[in-house]
Amino acid sequence: MRGLLFVSDGMEAAWGAEMDAAAPNLRRFVSVSDESGPDPSEIEVLYFSGDVFPERSREFAIAALKAENLRWMHTFSAGVDDAFFGTLLDRGVRLTTSSGAQAEPIAQTVFLYLLGLTRDLPGWLEDQRGRRWNPRAIRDLQGLHLGVLGMGSIGEAVARLGLAHGMRVTGLRRSPRGDEPCETLAMEALPELLSEVDALVVAVPLTDQTRSLMDAAAFARLKPGALFVNVARGEVVDEDALIKAMTEGRLAGAGLDVFREEPLPENSPLWTLPNVIITPHSSGTTPGNEVRASRIFLENLGAYERGDALRNEVFAKETR
Repeated sequence: MRGLLFVSDGMEAAWGAEMDAAAPNLRRFVSVSDESGPDPSEIEVLYFSGDVFPERSREFAIAALKAENLRWMHTFSAGVDDAFFGTLLDRGVRLTTSSGAQAEPIAQTVFLYLLGLTRDLPGWLEDQRGRRWNPRAIRDLQGLHLGVLGMGSIGEAVARLGLAHGMRVTGLRRSPRGDEPCETLAMEALPELLSEVDALVVAVPLTDQTRSLMDAAAFARLKPGALFVNVARGEVVDEDALIKAMTEGRLAGAGLDVFREEPLPENSPLWTLPNVIITPHSSGTTPGNEVRASRIFLENLGAYERGDALRNEVFAKETR
């Protein structure tokens, strides 16, 4: 007998008919908060949907870890650098993500940072609070050279918006495919690119290879007066080196959504730097994300039932 598809009550209410159509022969267990679950050994597929995060995350994580016959789990998130995901992969569980669901909202927030920093939005807001009429020149965005470190779905969305704003855009990824929306080089070109770009957006996944990728040496290579944006993971950046580069005036500004420690400690110098825009790891948090993530899951559910390739499948070596 087939196993169970483990889903939330919210997912069932919103997408029950679509799950019936995608996998008519796969029985479902609908998890309701505070109610007991099925025999874990019966769970074959589990969807860790956004409606259970963070309040019911533990419930779904425990179900996945106890499900000895779990064959596939889909997560609403894009990043899978947590040890929980590595444990599942090591057990041979197939893992897929909702990469791409948040790409456009995150890219739009990136341009909130870039537009805000080139126009001194922090300064204007400070003047407004002080009721000061303080005209000054702002910086053009068009014509600037934008570097995008990481050309996944988020990086590609950032690149497209950069081109739309009249910027010259160069992307970096581990293995360029040739179909990216902009000139894209291999990661080995990073040292040379750093000295050329007017703005750098970091959008790589966190792996052993990308941890502290932006270290003191990298910030020293960045073009003086460059803008820096991080929407990847806090651990990709040496935060002390970033703070030093900012306080010494080598960077013109930074837009930061992720940090080494979250929430960002109250004593972090980043809070008080006048040319830093901080958002609380929410650059892509919009109501449409859950819908987009669930549509990716439903697409994969149909593919799983047909035995086809799964979209956004993650392999163990990609998380190391």
